[in-house]
Amino acid sequence: MTAPAIQIALKRLPHGQGLPLPSYASLGAAGLDVVAAEDLLLTPGARHAVATGFAIAIPAGFEVQVRPRSGLALKHGITCLNTPGTIDSDYRGEVKVILANLGSEAFEVKRGERIAQLVPAAVQPARFVEVETLDDTSRGAGGFGSTGR
Repeated sequence: MTAPAIQIALKRLPHGQGLPLPSYASLGAAGLDVVAAEDLLLTPGARHAVATGFAIAIPAGFEVQVRPRSGLALKHGITCLNTPGTIDSDYRGEVKVILANLGSEAFEVKRGERIAQLVPAAVQPARFVEVETLDDTSRGAGGFGSTGR
């Protein structure tokens, strides 16, 4: 059973004319593919906030996460920085995708090319409560890599 879809308002910007809206590539896809609204050459080690040509209004209680595309990562070393990136429900500016080239060759980003995925997600509000002690667990204060020993 699939959850009901949330409605996200999308405003196309002038440089986004003619581009496809974010969409699912398959019935089981979790992320909506988003395309670049500009052409650029991403040299090895470089990063760039790539324009998408649209802005969105996310309903309160939700965020949209920006995630890399696995094919670009595997084939070309192209990933998204700050992954998953979060677009907050009160942001109304252009959606941009921070791409980084971790590969050894320059990568040409072409307008209309799929560059990332957008995953809408519910946000669970939280509040911190200061205490004197925390409950004990079998892991305790074991940090990075401590559960693999």
